[in-house]
Amino acid sequence: MAAKKSTPVDSGKTKGKATQKAKARAGKGAGPLVVATNRKARHDYHILDTYECGVVLVGTEVKALREGKASLVDAYATIDEGEVWLRGLHIPEYSMGHWTNHSPRRTRKLLLHRREIDSLMGKVRDGNSTLVPLQLYFVAGRLKVELALARGKQEYDKRQDIKRRTEEREITREMGRRIKGIKG
Repeated sequence: MAAKKSTPVDSGKTKGKATQKAKARAGKGAGPLVVATNRKARHDYHILDTYECGVVLVGTEVKALREGKASLVDAYATIDEGEVWLRGLHIPEYSMGHWTNHSPRRTRKLLLHRREIDSLMGKVRDGNSTLVPLQLYFVAGRLKVELALARGKQEYDKRQDIKRRTEEREITREMGRRIKGIKG
């Protein structure tokens, strides 16, 4: 007589825990969570190169950033005595904080490798380039800044960019009409 094979029975308890852990991992490593962007930077500057930097923060700043509150409007970076500093970044005070709250516009240190700092120092010192933050975002629970080495645009450059974008938009619109068979 052949022995019966027993099939394992799933109680459902492990399935829930496994999916919760998977969701937690996916939330942290799923991609960057953008907090703030500097939309005028690409309009006002020619972007030459970009760098990803860490930021030194205090606890209430992190909590305010997790609420999605920050402004890069007047922000810029400087290199002082071999260190890169982010100035003008506005992170409002944390709403649930008390006397330990941070000052909203304090100068914050950026974390870069020494060779990157030396390279940036040479490029900024040589020409009319500046350091402009483009984005603030979280990657794996840590705040990062996308810092751009940029050169300022003249007024006619800005007008040329607007004209080029308008022409590209018109071309794509016309191509869409032709594909759909609409005569305009």
